[in-house]
Amino acid sequence: MLFKSTKETSANAKKLNPSRTRDHLANERTYLAWMRTAVSLMGFGVVILRLRAFHPPELPRPGLGWKMGLVFSLVGLLTVLLSTVQYFVVRRDIEEDTYEPPDRWVILFSLAITLLGSGIIYFVFTTPADPSDILIM
Repeated sequence: MLFKSTKETSANAKKLNPSRTRDHLANERTYLAWMRTAVSLMGFGVVILRLRAFHPPELPRPGLGWKMGLVFSLVGLLTVLLSTVQYFVVRRDIEEDTYEPPDRWVILFSLAITLLGSGIIYFVFTTPADPSDILIM
């Protein structure tokens, strides 16, 4: 039988826990927030990489900017992978009613962003400023 009767559908609807539905929707919103964060990190990495195109350096070597841009982009990509895995783990835990908040991912991501932010601050304050640079005005 392709279609269930109305009695069967209403009986199944009563079995669903509305709290579980909210939990799944919250898990999806969290996943989408991590995706926005990942896209922002990758975008910031691309901006750092492309800043050289606006003002070519007088130095013959590439400097550290491209490395920092690459690290931001890689952390963004890693965020996509880890958040996707975490989404499915949480989804399974919600279905099995065994969900526990993951402290390790919050700590790991906070440390990664702290290190990247520290690298940007170090880079900005240790790079000599060129008065003719239009990006520093």
